[in-house]
Amino acid sequence: MATLLEQFKKDGYLLLRNALDKEVVNSIYREARAIFAMQIKRVTGREVDIEDRDAFESAMFEFFEKDFDAFVNTGKTVQHSVSLHRLGVDEKIISLLKEVGVALPVIGARPAMQFNSRFLAKDGSKHWKLDAHQDWRTGQGSLDSTVVWFPMVTAGEEIGALQVIPGSHTTGLLEASTSGYQGGITTTLREEDFVQTDFEVGDLLIFSAFLVHRSGNNVTRNIRWSVQLRYNNLAEPTFIERGYPMAYIYKPEAELVTPNFPTASQLKDLYA
Repeated sequence: MATLLEQFKKDGYLLLRNALDKEVVNSIYREARAIFAMQIKRVTGREVDIEDRDAFESAMFEFFEKDFDAFVNTGKTVQHSVSLHRLGVDEKIISLLKEVGVALPVIGARPAMQFNSRFLAKDGSKHWKLDAHQDWRTGQGSLDSTVVWFPMVTAGEEIGALQVIPGSHTTGLLEASTSGYQGGITTTLREEDFVQTDFEVGDLLIFSAFLVHRSGNNVTRNIRWSVQLRYNNLAEPTFIERGYPMAYIYKPEAELVTPNFPTASQLKDLYA
């Protein structure tokens, strides 16, 4: 029977059942909804039960329509939740990375949380459903850059769980429209090569950043909540030789995002 490393090298991915503590996953999911709930109340006036999935997600859609800018900012804010970042450096994740050959893991990009639904897209935007792509283009790190992906809800074909092409991680860096998240592969791919994945809460997919994959089509009225963690290998020779390049650029806004804020009196009141 093949070891995890042998299987990973052959297929470019592993789908591991019950690899994560369900309560840890649920805590990340709960924290994200609680953050959204605060802005939902401000914008819509609705105090929504985050445990009532349909009611909460209906309120998410209303929030999206009423204050798009605040929705985007709240979406960015959940990327910085403490529970999400804590998992990114959890020993279970680090041990798994080492087991598939990432000898000296380093975080390749900040942890990312997605909440995909056609009801959270404007003007026909496809942000909620990514075409076939390779994650390496957006990170450009070590040759053995590795991604950990898992949904925070039960996820199969109907809600758009990932579809992968086994073995595609060794076919090279394929031509794509751009290096960004919308940079879909322009090389012709065979539809029959894609394999549909499915998950229960606690399952995870770990895969090479060169693996060709895409979002499935979420045909439900629910949101596909998921998390993506990316890592590079500090010990990989070409990564060392290239001087540890970092393709992700994080920078502050040049101007105040809220004009004339804060006032001196607001600060004095805060620290009184």
